[in-house]
Amino acid sequence: MHRSVTVSVVSHGQERMVQGLLWDLAAVESRDFGSVDRVVVTHNLAPSHGSCPETLASRCRSIENAHQKGFGANHNAAFSQCATTWFAVLNPDIRLSSDVFSRLIAQASADDAVLAPALLDPATGDAAPNRSLLTPWEVLRRRLPGWKPAGAPAWLPGAFLLIRAEAFRQIGGFDERYFLYAEDFDLCARLRLAGWKLRYVPEVQVSHAAQRSSHVRWRYLRWHLQSLWRLWSGRTFWRYRALLRDEARRARA
Repeated sequence: MHRSVTVSVVSHGQERMVQGLLWDLAAVESRDFGSVDRVVVTHNLAPSHGSCPETLASRCRSIENAHQKGFGANHNAAFSQCATTWFAVLNPDIRLSSDVFSRLIAQASADDAVLAPALLDPATGDAAPNRSLLTPWEVLRRRLPGWKPAGAPAWLPGAFLLIRAEAFRQIGGFDERYFLYAEDFDLCARLRLAGWKLRYVPEVQVSHAAQRSSHVRWRYLRWHLQSLWRLWSGRTFWRYRALLRDEARRARA
C-alpha cells in the first residue's frame, strides 16, 4: 500500500479538537486502508497533554514551539518532515468520516497544485461558499444582504488544503510574513501565477466547525487587518487580479 500524504495540524491550545481529528484519522486509516504516511502535530501555545491513537502512533510526530509562530511558519516547519507526494494542511476543527485524501487525489490532474473538499457547517449542513478575488469591496459586500458567492473559487481556504509537495516546494511554501489570515489566498495566487491549477471537489466533503476568532477577539482582528493590508499592497495580489481578468476575457471570447 502506497501512503502518499503527510498531514500537518497546528494546535493553539486546542487539544480536544486535535484529539478528535487524530481519532478520525486513525479510524479512517484502520477501516479504509488510507493514504496517510505521517501526521505532524505542532503545539503552538502550550505543551501537548494528549496522545496519538495507538494505530496511528508510529506515524505521528510532535513539534512543541518555544515561541508562538504564525500559520504559515508552522506549516512550513511541518513540511520539512514531508517525504510524500502530497502535503495536507488541516485545521484542528476539521472532522473526517472517510479517506478524503484518496478521493481527492483520484480527481487530480498533473497540473493541479491544490485540491480541496467542500467544508460543511456541522450545525446547518451547508457548504462554505466559493471565494471570490479577495478585494476590499468583496470583504464588505459579502456581509451585505443579497450577496452571492462566486460560481468558481478564485482561491481555496486554509482550513483544508491538499497540496502537491512539488508545487509547494517550488514556490517556497507559505509566505511567513503573514502571521495569520490571507496566507491561504497568497499561496493559491502564487501557485496560479507559477502555472499551477486549483481544484475544488465539492462531492468530497468534510465537517468544519469554523471558529471565526477575528469576529470576536481584538488581537485576531488586528492580525486579520494587518494581513489584508500586506496582501493589497503587494505585487502578488495585483498580478493575480490581472491573471483572473485575462482568463475571464478569454472565456467570454
